[in-house]
Amino acid sequence: MVIILKPETKQAEISNLTEFIRKKGVEVSSVKGKDLIILGLIGDTSKIDHTHIEANRCVERVMNVAEPFKKANRKFHPEDSIIKIGDHKIGGNKIALISGPCSVESKEQITNIAKEVKNHGASFLRGGAFKPRTSPYAFQGLKYDGLELLCEAGTLTDLPIVSEIMSPFDIEVFEKDVDIIQVGARNMQNFDLLKQLGKTRKPVLLKRGLSATIEEWLMSAEYIMAGGNENIILCERGIRTFEIYTRNTLDLSSIPAVKKLSHLPVIVDPSHAAGKWWMVDSLAKAAIAVGADGLIIEVHNDPANALCDGQQSIRPEKFGEIVQSLKVIAQAVGREI
Repeated sequence: MVIILKPETKQAEISNLTEFIRKKGVEVSSVKGKDLIILGLIGDTSKIDHTHIEANRCVERVMNVAEPFKKANRKFHPEDSIIKIGDHKIGGNKIALISGPCSVESKEQITNIAKEVKNHGASFLRGGAFKPRTSPYAFQGLKYDGLELLCEAGTLTDLPIVSEIMSPFDIEVFEKDVDIIQVGARNMQNFDLLKQLGKTRKPVLLKRGLSATIEEWLMSAEYIMAGGNENIILCERGIRTFEIYTRNTLDLSSIPAVKKLSHLPVIVDPSHAAGKWWMVDSLAKAAIAVGADGLIIEVHNDPANALCDGQQSIRPEKFGEIVQSLKVIAQAVGREI
């Protein structure tokens, strides 16, 4: 960060501002030119509020010379982060496979799907208990009953479970029952929820918002990490563009971009990206090819009668076929499944 002061600024004002900044744990280097006085800030400037600095009458303007996210920034954490969930990991050489239905519908449904996806190579079970829907009349999930059924299926198959949280009031329940807490696209900038999740130590899977920039996405991760929880997994699930043929537009370029900017693992959701089951195979392969650390794929035993997102769900046997083809792609890029 660079602070440009007005030319007529007195030394006493410079000293006072410098002392204020140093108390924030940041080093200050001053340069006095003929027409400008510049203060260069070195260190973690995330705790410095621009508005407080700019309120000083001696300040001309404040400029960032680095990304505003710090804890998520690769510059401050050069090594890739690997998130551990029991005996499983997300990040590193092995690609994680998270699969299951969009919504938990019944005990039989979630149990059978859990068994199927595990047999085909999944290492995590996903299932929605609380469902954010565009229409208030659409199926909203089985809520706490659904979460209980998901837990039972996970225990039966020895698969860690992933489920989406909607409210900060449910954090205590999710912290107790869920292995990875998912924050959906619509809640990516629910800052009250993110702050509360920062107080937990459970891994958080943070989906990219519907129209969020990469920086906004990483800043949302920063909210959680600033609270002390650095167990963050990013998920690219497609963004809203002018195209209407697909549900969203999968931004594959975000994977290498985030990998350059951040140390956090990134997974891809090809199901929500396209909204069409027959595209999942191709998009999953492409995601692995560009460096994704994992995939989250919707699997349903009867997509035509699914209560939610059946059009983008694949059958268990198709999931098995995709996993086999992904092994070839993974090997080609020096990874494994």
